Order: sequence, then structure tokens, then C-alpha cells
Amino acid sequence: MKRSENMNMYAVPSPGIPGCPPGLEYLTTVDQLLIKQKVEVVEALVGFESNNKYEVRNVMGQNVFYAVEENDCLSRQCCGPLRPFNIHVLDNFGQEIISITRPLKCMSCFFPCCLQELEVQAPPGNTVGYVIQQWHPLSPKFIVANEHNEPVLKIHGPFCGWSCLPDVDFEILTMDEVSKIGKISKQWTGLLREAFTDADNFGIQFPMDLDVRMKAVMIGACFLIDFMFFETTN
Repeated sequence: MKRSENMNMYAVPSPGIPGCPPGLEYLTTVDQLLIKQKVEVVEALVGFESNNKYEVRNVMGQNVFYAVEENDCLSRQCCGPLRPFNIHVLDNFGQEIISITRPLKCMSCFFPCCLQELEVQAPPGNTVGYVIQQWHPLSPKFIVANEHNEPVLKIHGPFCGWSCLPDVDFEILTMDEVSKIGKISKQWTGLLREAFTDADNFGIQFPMDLDVRMKAVMIGACFLIDFMFFETTN
């Protein structure tokens, strides 16, 4: 079988699943994703911040989506990880299936003003949910809301987004905080890569039967967590 045919096998199952936004059909079949940031050689060598690019893979390591940041040079160099962004998530046919937008806001652990948030659309133009930072002086906390801005889930991270362990886990919780239903994990990428680039690997785990729109929002949450806590200028 040709390589292109192998890639297209993981693009989308049969379309037209009731209640599933077009392009998200594949997400109904998975409960885990790996988001792997692509290392930029220029950024690694000279510290010049470039637009982020990601590969979204399944548990077998096969690419199922691609994601690319849309931004201008001034925002990247002047605002660094605080910069606003649009991230376009594409399927293996190059069709944009998810659009993720983060506005420009200040960020501080100590002041409850200008908290971070982002909007997720799937397909572009059709809002499916939001990720909204909740103020806490020490630990990262987020609300995951549906398209009507109604809270659905919570995400809690470790102390100031930091952990002494190689992997850093952000737990996905029910609204009453009784049940942990998944997690977003920043995974160790190796000493040289951690030291000279800001390229990160993330794993996302969620229930297989989670609303597919919320699965798309979790992808957006992963990008927000990356920019807030792990996107550093080296």
C-alpha cells in the first residue's frame, strides 16, 4: 500500500455521524492523543521564535491531524508566550477542521485580572466551546465550557504549573471535582531538546464517550497550557 494511502486511512472514518461536527468524526474513535511540537532548527540555534507547528498522533504514533500557529513576527518576538494566536488544525487532506483563538491578555499568578481564555471552533465559524482560566494564587485552574459558555469540566494543574517529576499532569475533573476523567500531560522530551528549544510533547487522555466537541476543546486546552507554562524564550 502506498504511503499516502496509509496516511489517509487515519484521516476520518465515514462522515455524517449524528451530532458530530464535520471533520471531528475521527475523535469519536479515540480516548488518547499525542501532540508533538515540531522542532524548528533556526529557533534551536539562534533563539529566534517561529510559529509553532504540531503533529497530532494516535496511540500507535500515526499522524491524524496537523496544527499550525498563525501569527506575525512582531507578536512572536515582543509578546513571547503571552502572544495572542490562531491555531489551525488540519486533517490529513489539508482541510481545516478546528480553529483555536487566544486573545492578547496579561498573565500573572497573583492578580485576578485579564485571565487567559480561548475559543474553539469546529469547523471554523461554529463555536463548540471555551477554555477559561480561573484565578488561583498558586495552582493553574481552568473551566471547560460548552458553546453556550456553560461550565462542563474543570482542569487543575500542579503548583504554578510546575512539577519535580519528568511528566507534568493537568487533571481533567468533573464540575464537582469528585471524579478525575482524564488528564493533559506535558511529557519529558530529553535534556538537549528541553535546554535549547521550547518544543514540547503532550498527551491527552479523556473518556471514549466524551462529547466529541469537548474532545476538540481539550486539544485547545493543551495548546493554552503549552503557551502559558512551557513556551519559554531560550
